[in-house]
Amino acid sequence: MARPAVAVIDLNAIRHNYRLAKSLAAHAKAFAIIKANAYGHGAVRVAQALEAEADGFGVACIEEALELRDSGIKAPILLLEGVFTANELILADHESLSLVVHNSQQLEDLLVAKPKNKFKIFLKVDTGMHRLGFAPTEVKALWPRLQACQHLESITLMTHFAKADELSSDYTLQQLQSFKAAVSGLTAPYCLANSPAILAWPATHYDCVRPGLMLYGASPFTQAQAAAQHLKPAMRLESALIAIRQLAAGETIGYGGRFRCEQATTVGVVALGYADGYPRHALDGTPIAVNGVRTRLIGRVSMDMLTLDLTGLNCQVGDRVQLWGDTVLATEVAAASQTIPYTLFTGVTRRVPLTYRG
Repeated sequence: MARPAVAVIDLNAIRHNYRLAKSLAAHAKAFAIIKANAYGHGAVRVAQALEAEADGFGVACIEEALELRDSGIKAPILLLEGVFTANELILADHESLSLVVHNSQQLEDLLVAKPKNKFKIFLKVDTGMHRLGFAPTEVKALWPRLQACQHLESITLMTHFAKADELSSDYTLQQLQSFKAAVSGLTAPYCLANSPAILAWPATHYDCVRPGLMLYGASPFTQAQAAAQHLKPAMRLESALIAIRQLAAGETIGYGGRFRCEQATTVGVVALGYADGYPRHALDGTPIAVNGVRTRLIGRVSMDMLTLDLTGLNCQVGDRVQLWGDTVLATEVAAASQTIPYTLFTGVTRRVPLTYRG
């Protein structure tokens, strides 16, 4: 029999979450961000599920774009980090890929390229994230060079928000004002809003938005937020009980004996551990569910197994365990593990098969 660990991906939930992004930014195009294997959900299958309605897809690099093209995806694809070498412009031209341009070398390589087709580019402005992008003071100086380039079909102006998930911070609005000052007088569409900005900062929506984490049903916020309440979790990470043990008060569990039983305790052992992507540093008390009933993690997570509290529950070997999904939210597990949902989804390893519904 196969090991019981599996990640069940609900494609209907992903469609729902994409439509939520479109409804919130009603007049904008929405590029579904499916980099990093669609945040661990399977880029090809997610793209196939969304292609009929998505305005396009965003990936990190050309390898991810080529995987989609090779699978038959014909929708627009945006390289969010642009090309890494001038030679990649040849592939980008051949595969009709749109490009983010965020540094001087990319700009120079683009301007001297001789593509067969015209490129669609997204010019990135660094308004405070301080990873990629041209300084706001540089934009107007380089704009005439782009306007004069005969092999550009379109230019979209973009930036990325650093604190849109912090609802009490005004940094997003500061970045927006910095962006608008940098591009004032330039005629081009804007692509600004990531998932938290789509959900909570409507002033940032403009012409094109980039739903990422929200596609997969996890809220980017640490507190309740009205629009995020409508997200539907897309990944259900599951396994099963492989052993049940009765321990007396005072006994300890697992490596280091981190958890000490305060009373007689029924302990379940689950066939899933940190080698499968579950966070090793998850704390005692992290929520987990058996047969749809919530309980708690107890003891340190092992490579292939973890332990949970079954005291008072009527369970048997083989019963299904949900690590995160609809009964236990990934945001809850992330908070209890001092991490973020992104790392949970992208951390699910290859030995956990993905299965799809919808």
